[in-house]
Amino acid sequence: MPSRASSVLWTQRFERSPEPNLSLQAQIRQMLVASILDGQLMPGHALPSSRELADQLGVARNTVVLAYQQLVEEGYLISRERSGHFVNPSMLEGQHDFARWREAGADADATGAHAPENAADADARPDWNRRIPRPPSMQRNIVKPRNWQNYEYPFIYGQFDQTLFPTNDWRECCIKALSVMEIRNWAPDLIERDDEGLIQQICTRVLPRRGVFAKPDEIVVTIGAQQALYLVADLLANESTTVGFENPGYPDARNIFLTRNARLLPLAVDGGGVRTDEDRDVLAQCDYVYVTPSHQCPTSVTMPIERRRALLKLAQRHDFVVIEDDYESENNFTGAPHPALKSLDTADRVIYIGSLSKTFAPGLRLGYVVGPRDLIHELRALRRLMVRHPAALIQRAFANFLALGHHDTLLRKLAHAYRERAQLLMAALDAHMPDARYVPVTGGASCWVEGPPGLDAARLAADAQARSVLIELGNVFFMAGLEQQRCFRMGFSAIKPEKIDAGVQVLAEVMRETCASQAH
Repeated sequence: MPSRASSVLWTQRFERSPEPNLSLQAQIRQMLVASILDGQLMPGHALPSSRELADQLGVARNTVVLAYQQLVEEGYLISRERSGHFVNPSMLEGQHDFARWREAGADADATGAHAPENAADADARPDWNRRIPRPPSMQRNIVKPRNWQNYEYPFIYGQFDQTLFPTNDWRECCIKALSVMEIRNWAPDLIERDDEGLIQQICTRVLPRRGVFAKPDEIVVTIGAQQALYLVADLLANESTTVGFENPGYPDARNIFLTRNARLLPLAVDGGGVRTDEDRDVLAQCDYVYVTPSHQCPTSVTMPIERRRALLKLAQRHDFVVIEDDYESENNFTGAPHPALKSLDTADRVIYIGSLSKTFAPGLRLGYVVGPRDLIHELRALRRLMVRHPAALIQRAFANFLALGHHDTLLRKLAHAYRERAQLLMAALDAHMPDARYVPVTGGASCWVEGPPGLDAARLAADAQARSVLIELGNVFFMAGLEQQRCFRMGFSAIKPEKIDAGVQVLAEVMRETCASQAH
């Protein structure tokens, strides 16, 4: 007769979850499954009766009964009439077979049965440093502490603010996507296709706001704008490709092109973005030009309409293609945004990249590319080799989010919140850091700051972090050899409005101390 688990096991292993949405029944199921898979409960082991376990855990008996029933249906337990519940022996058969195989292999090695013919062969491991000629981990990237939420003044960009997240609206859309009829649409392998509802919403609700009108076969959905950039670069760039790139500019986009061995030419940025007049000769050498015209990364300046038209004329004249990363186009505080470059394009000279999730929840990872259908056809084929398609459930839920008007409501809410935070940040910089210059914020979620002459922003960031203030170094946005030591970026999407002024005061104190120390 199988022995029953000691009551001590259950009192030790059962800890009530702090998650408010996790029921007691679910917590009990988690405990039992973990005990089975971790080997605490062996195959055939008898579980306490529902009444006994309920008494030990201090819960209603019916809660335990329902948990047992669920685990019987899932195959973890078997029920025997008038005997109780037992761990299903078949659940761990594969694991035990694997364990026996490993043990047999270990015994064979110990007796020398499988010893290598040459002892030196045992240490002949691959030299990964030689096999990876350009390690991606060695690229210059934006770095943010993983525990940034533990800092009192996190002036970092692109992070999630749970107080602005539309929890109920998103839950409604996810529940709708989990209906029986919806599951039939997203559960199969879409192979190269995207969710038709999401594509339709992008065509009719998202793109027209930017003055862009596209057909479904001119759009491909990606796992964020990041994957969109990678797909475009992987398809189009190689060692014989020249790319004009904003300087300062988006580090991840720069690194993506560099992984394709493309030649990058710096394009200086002023108060209107890329300088189409001054850099005509540089632009004439390019096969592609990467720009962020809505809110330039990282300065947040907006390219004027005249300069956009001039860029497209140069693209026609010198036969280059513009890659438009419509970075933060939705976050605009001064009225209607300028039309996208793509909306002015009459010759298929613009590849348009957008994000659906950056302002909503970066962790969702949803973006898209708009371009000529021949290009989109090839991007779909390339995407299939990487991931086939983005998660269809997320696509369907976001299609619902757009169709029900929640996205429009969210954009209005974010515009109001970010406008308030931007004004508070600029007022604090004026009051506490008069020696620093910044680009006036008219949209987006960050402020580009240039410290006083001689400031070492890297030292400032380190000293500020020790005082619970996080800022982003500006050097990483510049191409190698063109760095500017005194620039840094301050994001305001993740910091509470009431913390902004106090955070800038602390940063100002640290800056004065850093500058004084450097002077000596």
